[in-house]
Amino acid sequence: MIVSGKQTTGKTTALKQLGRLHELRVRQRYPGSDRIPVVYLTAPPKGSPRKLAMEFARFLGLSAIGPRHSTIDITSAVCQVMIEARTDLVLVDEIHLMNHATLAGEDLSDHLKYFTEHLPATFVYAGIDVEQSGVFTGVRGKQLGGRCVLVRTGPFPMGSEWCSLVASLETILRLHRHEQGTLVKLSDYLHQRTGGVIGSLSHLIRAAAISAILDNSERITRTTLKNTRIDHNSESAAHPASPRRAAR
Repeated sequence: MIVSGKQTTGKTTALKQLGRLHELRVRQRYPGSDRIPVVYLTAPPKGSPRKLAMEFARFLGLSAIGPRHSTIDITSAVCQVMIEARTDLVLVDEIHLMNHATLAGEDLSDHLKYFTEHLPATFVYAGIDVEQSGVFTGVRGKQLGGRCVLVRTGPFPMGSEWCSLVASLETILRLHRHEQGTLVKLSDYLHQRTGGVIGSLSHLIRAAAISAILDNSERITRTTLKNTRIDHNSESAAHPASPRRAAR
């Protein structure tokens, strides 16, 4: 599977939540085991097969791997550990860095394909606008596209799913005087501020919670949210500059 969409639309969040859910289920089914059910890594920028193999090794904690080891040595060690640890889900983020129109992208793709063929695991990728990034370019890109289901992410429309998302974020707040349901009542305002983007919503609520702790109010109100600045894209969309202000 490949998760594709604009930045801050929840691709990494979805990837990590999938990994977390799977790991909890495996640990519940096999309590006390030494399995490593999920491996998560980020595709290295201007990546090479060695860099990719090292990303796997770092996640697995293979401290014995050093500069003297060849790419084949690292890859073999990684595959052996993941097979023994019964890893069955591999999450690869920032897959848009793997551009098949470049030699580096082709090498990285070939090495990643080697892992998929030698590991009994499901691979799930995520990246920014994967369709336009060169991931599906050329023979290798067509191979990848023929093996993966593409799932697109985007801003949430204002509706029940958005309110449910706001409610989920509110339940994890640990502010002593915050009244549950306050943010749900402000769902319309939160959607207007963030444009329905999960990354911007998370940023806004987290920053507002920090402010509430620092000023000892221990609650998030509309005023707290109004005084909290978030990413430039959301601020620009929520408060478009007037011609006079833009000129200034």
